[in-house]
Amino acid sequence: MRAILSVSDRSGLVDLAQGLAARGVELVATGGTRAHLAAAGLPVTAVDALTGFPEILEGRVKTLHPAIYGGLLARRDRPADLAQLDAHGLGLIDLVVVNLYPFRETSGRPGVQLPEALEQIDIGGPSLLRAAAKNFPAVIVLCDPADYAGILAEWDGDGGVSETTRRRLAARAFGHVAAYDTAVAGYLRGPGERFPATATLALQKVQDLRYGENPHQQAALYRTDGSAGGTLAGSTRQLQGKELSYNNLLDADGVLNLVREFITPTIAIVKHSNPCGVASRDDLVEAFDLALAGDPVSAFGGIVGVNRPVTGALALALSRMFFEVILAPDFDADARHVLGGKRHLRLLAVPMTPPVVPDQFGGGLVFRSIDGGMLVQTPDPSPDEGTLPLRPQTTRHPTLTEISDLIFAWRVAQHVKSNAIVLAKARMVVGVGGGQPSRVDSVRIAVGKAGRRAAGSALASDAFFPFADGVEEAAKAGVATIIQPGGSQNDAQVIAAAEAAGLAMVFTGQRHFRH
Repeated sequence: MRAILSVSDRSGLVDLAQGLAARGVELVATGGTRAHLAAAGLPVTAVDALTGFPEILEGRVKTLHPAIYGGLLARRDRPADLAQLDAHGLGLIDLVVVNLYPFRETSGRPGVQLPEALEQIDIGGPSLLRAAAKNFPAVIVLCDPADYAGILAEWDGDGGVSETTRRRLAARAFGHVAAYDTAVAGYLRGPGERFPATATLALQKVQDLRYGENPHQQAALYRTDGSAGGTLAGSTRQLQGKELSYNNLLDADGVLNLVREFITPTIAIVKHSNPCGVASRDDLVEAFDLALAGDPVSAFGGIVGVNRPVTGALALALSRMFFEVILAPDFDADARHVLGGKRHLRLLAVPMTPPVVPDQFGGGLVFRSIDGGMLVQTPDPSPDEGTLPLRPQTTRHPTLTEISDLIFAWRVAQHVKSNAIVLAKARMVVGVGGGQPSRVDSVRIAVGKAGRRAAGSALASDAFFPFADGVEEAAKAGVATIIQPGGSQNDAQVIAAAEAAGLAMVFTGQRHFRH
């Protein structure tokens, strides 16, 4: 048997090569890989000795030769193929070990220039992988060092590598090449072309999940290729607790994006993808108490997000309630000790910095699947407080305190399912209504949750009021001021209803639907 080896990542290479040599496999390698194996004392043949042609163009051409591809692609069950190899003096190649030039790492480095990036576009490597994978019934293809030990173990246990394993490795090789080509295509397109005519999305598996939305559904978590810090898929540390489910991660992502909106210390509680309690206070224990008071019934079994490290004192307060997940940038030793007694409680440490995502298709975009396709859009970022346009529409203008609550409610409303209504008072959510076909129904739910706390509160609506009835319901509950995008054909009637009730109303000119 003969193997050809050409790798950029040399992890585990010497151990694999020693195992192959011990099993009688002839080793053939390209320049750098050959030097690495020879330095380890392994007998290894240079590729140019096989091809009879030297590497040229500073290594751009070294394996692109019939002596390589004839040996890889010849079908062992076809005498005519084998006869052609014999006629040209070519031998078979039975195993390929290849991983590709570090294009992602190079192209993602700050300040890298185009010529340097282009030199990291691998040509021979993908060709070797594709040829070996195409002929997987006869050729073993390895592109991931994690597979090396398993192949040797199967070889020893079964006297060879099964066709089932070869097929799995072939699929992995094609996936590896596809992800690589996706990165190259994204780099060459650049950030200007957000929605190309054809596009591929490279995803790297992070972990299997306990189950999907329901226990009978299977699920897994993937991360966008190249994404890193500030995301659940890229930089989360689970410190304790049961495995995460699909729903846990959906809610955790929602609470992460919500608390990251706020500069001041903030705690949010999310249930079924909707915030049910949010509060900002310098004292995190107070913030938690107020967030919980927003809707203590719905909070049971929810997901808590904190945009500051969790202390022992906060952990004591949190421990009095059943939660599925607590997410924060960190947990101090006292907090770990207090919460460690709740062995099923999941603790997630996630940086609160803005997410680091690749600047290409898939990077920073929002995806939703539909039958037979995918919807793709850019994110809906919240404007900075200083740039949020507040255009008064009523005679009475909101006070500075009311403006603070309006902005607070507006930020939270962006994370509530449409039609979204949020009531806030003193930087605390007192009522939420969302996910209703009718906006007035969302108002009724929000003021019902708030009860007496609706009096003097600020109301945020993620989109315009189509009719005056929503404002009238809010006014009856004692709401003092309203923030909404405006833009309805009935804006005049809506504003008139606010005037009649003595409310202050401001428009932002921008809606925040969340379907």
